[in-house]
Amino acid sequence: MSSVDSGSPERAATHRRAVEAVMWGMPAVNYQMMYEASARTGGPGDNQIVFWPGLLDGHNQTLTPNPDVIYLMPFFTTKQVGPIVLEVPPAGDEGSLNGSIMNYWQVALEDIGPAGVDEGTGGRCLILPPDFDGEVPAGYLPLRSDTYQGYGLIRSVLRSGSAADIDQAIAYAHQIKLYPLAEVDDPPETDWVDASGSLFDAAIPYDLRFFQALDRTVQAEPFLHRDRVMINQLRSIGIQRGTPFAPGPELAEILTAAAADAQAWIDAEYEKVFHPFTPTARWALPALPELITATEANFEQPDAYPVDARGVAYSFAFFSSKHLGKGQFYLMTIADEDGKALDGANTYRLTVPADAPVTQYWSVTVYDRATHTLIRDAPRAGCSSQAENLTVNDDGSTDIYFGPTAPAGSGPNWVPTDPGGRFEALFRFYGPTSSLYDHTWRLPDIGQTPAAR
Repeated sequence: MSSVDSGSPERAATHRRAVEAVMWGMPAVNYQMMYEASARTGGPGDNQIVFWPGLLDGHNQTLTPNPDVIYLMPFFTTKQVGPIVLEVPPAGDEGSLNGSIMNYWQVALEDIGPAGVDEGTGGRCLILPPDFDGEVPAGYLPLRSDTYQGYGLIRSVLRSGSAADIDQAIAYAHQIKLYPLAEVDDPPETDWVDASGSLFDAAIPYDLRFFQALDRTVQAEPFLHRDRVMINQLRSIGIQRGTPFAPGPELAEILTAAAADAQAWIDAEYEKVFHPFTPTARWALPALPELITATEANFEQPDAYPVDARGVAYSFAFFSSKHLGKGQFYLMTIADEDGKALDGANTYRLTVPADAPVTQYWSVTVYDRATHTLIRDAPRAGCSSQAENLTVNDDGSTDIYFGPTAPAGSGPNWVPTDPGGRFEALFRFYGPTSSLYDHTWRLPDIGQTPAAR
């Protein structure tokens, strides 16, 4: 910890409570950073769909995003307009969706698409405000939210990485509609905001700005019953509903130090997340089992509330799934086969075995270890089984290379890294099949090439 908590007992208590507030408030601040990036891109950010009409690059500075699908993020608020309709098109030859709709705390209300509540047949999801006490009209899929605001992370899945299939995925995504139920008889045009080419900076700020964002979340939404214990805790660090947040110099100093200490704590806890998916692997599902269980239960278990695990998870990712593993699955690593941190100055190889356990595609993406975002100026962020001209070995396996320069002949199989920092790798399985879960197919660890050892 910093020297700030070594002063008076009052300063020490304030510092301690500020660190705890960072852990508790992480998913809401994570959402707030994305919402505000959305507002900077296209306006107020309410009841509009932010989208990227192409594959993501370093301009998208959200946490560990997927650069191999078309991204859409509907931001909604029901506070003024009541229930919100999200129309989802059916899956088929035109395309397929994968994603979920979440509340302010990024807890999934439901998944959508073939693995979601509509089961791929499409439909009209109805997002209901917490004070809704009416009848749900016939023909709607009700999604009951305990917050007024929320968002969706929706992916329009590519059939391949060709320009034509990217265009088709974009066109299919535009069939989604978002509007108030009150206007269903004459729905307005959906407000689409093109975020491509703009810096969409949603990285977590570990300084006074974190508490400023946390204050905005407290002002925006009533406390959930499970979080009422935080009312007094937050008031002791200057955050109180209905009162302006205006810390003086001494409090600002304490909060700034607490944010930095919280980041150090999170980074240490982050490494504990990596429990091997198989006994001998460095790859791990980047979420503790207790967090997955709590999220699926909307944190309403009577004897569990894993705030620390949640804080760590939302320090490097956003999004939750109602039914993780049905539509997609993730394995992540921060170390090579020898247990050493992945270093952007080295060159590595990953051999993806043949017959990967997916019905759609697999991909591997690298992120800046310090920020958990895409490497800003890299020409590409990862490699996908859908990539054009991908070199596949005679036995059906695929060699992927990571490093600051492309090894000879690696072509599209090379993923660039930043030689000035560490990186992490996330392997995605879309449409996972049983051989992943019964471990008859295993993803080997990333190894350094001989020249890098």
